[in-house]
Amino acid sequence: MDHPKEAPHPDVSAVAALDEPTRRRLYDHVVRQPGPVSRDEAAEALGLARKTAAFHLDRLADESLLDVVYERRSGRTGPGAGRPAKLYKRSSKQVTVSLPERHYELAGRLLAQALEESEATGEPVRTVLHRKAHNLGAQLAGQTNTGVFDLLEDNGFEPRHDGDAIVLGNCPFHTLAREHTQTVCGMNLHLLRGALEGLGEAGYQACLAPTPGHCCVRLEPALGTPSCQEKRHLPGRQ
Repeated sequence: MDHPKEAPHPDVSAVAALDEPTRRRLYDHVVRQPGPVSRDEAAEALGLARKTAAFHLDRLADESLLDVVYERRSGRTGPGAGRPAKLYKRSSKQVTVSLPERHYELAGRLLAQALEESEATGEPVRTVLHRKAHNLGAQLAGQTNTGVFDLLEDNGFEPRHDGDAIVLGNCPFHTLAREHTQTVCGMNLHLLRGALEGLGEAGYQACLAPTPGHCCVRLEPALGTPSCQEKRHLPGRQ
């Protein structure tokens, strides 16, 4: 089934905006200054026409790479003080892009929450982690009106159909999963089980099925195939 082409992720669009050489020079200049920069100051510093500088500065602001502030440079106030100048400074927004898509901040937040709750309650850390991951998956499902394939696509798993199953071409927690496989893959498994439950998706079951080049979790048809527990004992599924 073909899926409509989606608009690029906002952070990807922002980074793409920096691929234009003049725009990148302006961005680098502005963020290195101790205070906000005007169009005239930026144009003079880089030897650009004011109109050119204004165009690229506004594009950087549109992509949330720069913040816009208005100040009167004369120091005067009241009638006759003139209009405030439009100034640019480093954005307060954090822009993070990784290809393939990774979500290490999300994993770190889940792990930290699990550790803190475990210390407070005495409940095993892994038990808390699995519950919180499950709840997060259900929360993600509650934020969308799409099906499971689109939810996986939107969250960086790069889903692909493999017969009646869905395999995941990307693990958003790849490096962590390589170094802490049992912990991170278990977290991922419960995250996706929560997502399936939140979507009311009874047609698939999330199973641990690590294979080279894929996420450790695979979505198997819920009917007509062995359960995940049974499949663990099948050849090639250890």
